[in-house]
Amino acid sequence: MQKTSQKKFNVKTPSIETSTKSLSGGNIQKLIMARELSSSPKVLLAAQPTRGVDIGAAEYIHQRLIEQRDEGTAIVVISEDLDEILALSDRVVVMFEGEIVADLDSAECSVSELGLLMGGVKRRGTLIDSHKTQ
Repeated sequence: MQKTSQKKFNVKTPSIETSTKSLSGGNIQKLIMARELSSSPKVLLAAQPTRGVDIGAAEYIHQRLIEQRDEGTAIVVISEDLDEILALSDRVVVMFEGEIVADLDSAECSVSELGLLMGGVKRRGTLIDSHKTQ
């Protein structure tokens, strides 16, 4: 583990020599973020970026993603956590059964609307007839 990554990303470990596999889930996630962000990517795909981490680590990861976005990195977040999606996103694209059912400004949608769209109950502006046969 690099000392700069450990310090910059607040990875808590007894020593710089500590094996990655002995770190907590949150510290491993922060270390992965450090590795990925160290190359100053133009685009970053963050799939389930805070899954399995504690609240403090989740907030820290969110903060780093927002900082990267503000520095010009395009970030694609894939998550089942709707609050996380709304907190991190400028736009939200919702898919159901492989089809895009909505492309939304995150400031104009709610968790409940996203849930309906993700479940196939609703498309932007209309309810889907769940009994319709194709």
